[in-house]
Amino acid sequence: MAGSMSGRLPDPAFWRGKRVFVTGHTGFKGAWLALWLRRLGADVTGFALPPDLPSLAEAAGVEPRITSIRGDIRDLPALGRAVQAADPQIVLHLAAQALVRLSYQQPVETFATNVMGTAHVLEAARQAPQVRALVSVTTDKCYENREWVWPYRETDRLGGHDPYSASKACAELVTAAWRNSFLSADRPGKPALAVATARAGNVIGGGDWSLDRLVPDCVRAFAAGQVVPIRSPHATRPWQHVLEPLCGYLLLAEQLWTSGQAFAEAWNFGPVLDDVQPVSRVVQLLAQAWGDGADWKIADGPHPHEAGFLAVDPSLARRRLGWRPRLRLEPALEWTARWHRQYADGMDAARLVEADIERYEGIGDGQ
Repeated sequence: MAGSMSGRLPDPAFWRGKRVFVTGHTGFKGAWLALWLRRLGADVTGFALPPDLPSLAEAAGVEPRITSIRGDIRDLPALGRAVQAADPQIVLHLAAQALVRLSYQQPVETFATNVMGTAHVLEAARQAPQVRALVSVTTDKCYENREWVWPYRETDRLGGHDPYSASKACAELVTAAWRNSFLSADRPGKPALAVATARAGNVIGGGDWSLDRLVPDCVRAFAAGQVVPIRSPHATRPWQHVLEPLCGYLLLAEQLWTSGQAFAEAWNFGPVLDDVQPVSRVVQLLAQAWGDGADWKIADGPHPHEAGFLAVDPSLARRRLGWRPRLRLEPALEWTARWHRQYADGMDAARLVEADIERYEGIGDGQ
């Protein structure tokens, strides 16, 4: 049931002792990434705002396990000081305003964080003496969505209907501008710096308590014995467990380090096409995994625009990075439901994360 596919995994020998600077380590994906990097033996410094509570970073004790710096990527001087102090070799940029509906309420703040914040991270890395690889995480929503029934490739046009999507498309352009203008050439007295962007699908997994996000909303409702209201049951997205894109980011950083500019471009990380499913199917599978009569209904009222169909083609990552999805949608939802049930029963969040990483790493090894 774990899944029938397997691809490359991050190399512990590569990461052991590497100085890695992670922005957004108090967020959902950032917390999983920080814990995985520590498992791999990396020396991790995180730079992020305080976590929203409840949060995986707080529950799993992420900050005591790394060098954690509270700060805002919109503050370039503070970010620059943090990068200089950490003296990183690799930068993984995940800090963002990551919610579509919140971007309608806070459009200026969304652009300030996602666009200028990205520019600040790139500039801080440019000034750092030892950085050789930088992965800037954007989103599958950075494409100009034409409601195509085939997945978007890295060469398709960027765009964005809502402030969040548009801000991430802008972040892609900002990253390309820094790469072409400042980073692709030799830096006097500093190592060459290879920069890539990563566009991932909708992530799910244990420890996501974000507001106004499908799976966390379902988990909260199911745990309370409530019927969860669903806004857009027919909206179709590329769902994947959080460890899938994180594996891709780490593999990409390894190649940026070893092969430099040959890998300094945009990369999609998404599930197999069969796992690009409508919201209704995801909620149905999650309710089955949860049990206890979990159920859902269609929400009343008008809602902001959301794309109807969205999928990304990860062929480039499969071919050149050796990355491929290791976990199908149904078991990914089962893992998510089990994580939250076990956490509610008193199990330690960090141990639950560690167990899922170990299970993920073992897929394909006789399972």
